[in-house]
Amino acid sequence: MHAIELEKAYNPKDFEDRIYKEWTDKGYFRPASDKESPVHSQKTSNIKYTVVIPPPNVTGVLHMGHGLNNTLQDVVVRYHRMKGDNTLWIPGTDHAGIATQNVVEKALKKEGKTRNDIGREKFIERTWDVTHQHHDIIVKQQKKLGNSVDWTRERFTYDEGLSKAVRDVFVTLYERGLMYKGQYLVNWCPRCGTALADDEVDHIDTAGAMYHLYYEYADGSGKIEVATTRPETFFGDTAVAVNPEDERYKNLVGKKVKLPITGKEIPIIADSYVDKEFGTGMVKITPAHDPNDWEVGKRHNLEIINLLNPDGTLNENVPEKYRGLKCEQARKLVIEDLTEAGLFKGEEK
Repeated sequence: MHAIELEKAYNPKDFEDRIYKEWTDKGYFRPASDKESPVHSQKTSNIKYTVVIPPPNVTGVLHMGHGLNNTLQDVVVRYHRMKGDNTLWIPGTDHAGIATQNVVEKALKKEGKTRNDIGREKFIERTWDVTHQHHDIIVKQQKKLGNSVDWTRERFTYDEGLSKAVRDVFVTLYERGLMYKGQYLVNWCPRCGTALADDEVDHIDTAGAMYHLYYEYADGSGKIEVATTRPETFFGDTAVAVNPEDERYKNLVGKKVKLPITGKEIPIIADSYVDKEFGTGMVKITPAHDPNDWEVGKRHNLEIINLLNPDGTLNENVPEKYRGLKCEQARKLVIEDLTEAGLFKGEEK
């Protein structure tokens, strides 16, 4: 008899890379409809089963969640392939846009630099370096997992073909009247200088203050009290809202008040959005700077006045002395000026 000496422990590195390479070299993961597939000439079912892998972002590398997700997909894909279905699992990675930009900017920050310091061309070059570096690691990780994907069909979400498809869809939707360009509130990052998607923004609760201001009636008959967390935005107010069921203010709907400092007249309107029990029951409406105010503004056809420059400072729609200030700086100055004018009641934490 011939004795075979076995290793004390199984070492996957001795086998898995070689076996996976053989699988891919022989086209085992190609769909049966491909001529290059080893089962192309064999009888298969008429069922087409295709999965597009959720493309991982090139902001980093795969983690345990990716490993679990890929394994579950692989089990299902291999099952359909074993059944004889015309099976295709498409791999790819996602450029991730702003998220990848942030990775590069964080690296630059450690070097004491910004993207403006190195210039657009160098910054793009650094971004591609990160993209290629992480892409290569991700591909190696997916192969280590044994993913039975068709690597001949690997895609990247910034590929020209995919980018053209997105542009074509946008044009088609526009031509069909299903898309239009208009004003809308977005999450704006003054550091990045761009809009951010909702899922790229984390909302956190912070301790703040409620500031109580007075707006005088345009006819000089008195004044009302409004409460706000951002007094510096009142320059963009285009209405004051009350709840239509609030008996205290029913007789005020339709009257006009003057904004402090500027003297601009705005109407008092009724809208069910207002909580009668919160604050004074009167809400200053600034459509350009609050999602709820935006909706109120649309319902009442209010003017939309943006107060901010792309860098987060106040723009030309505020009095000159406040222009170029950051919100926190403007807030302090506004409170001082309102206090001097006798139109600031106080604040509560």
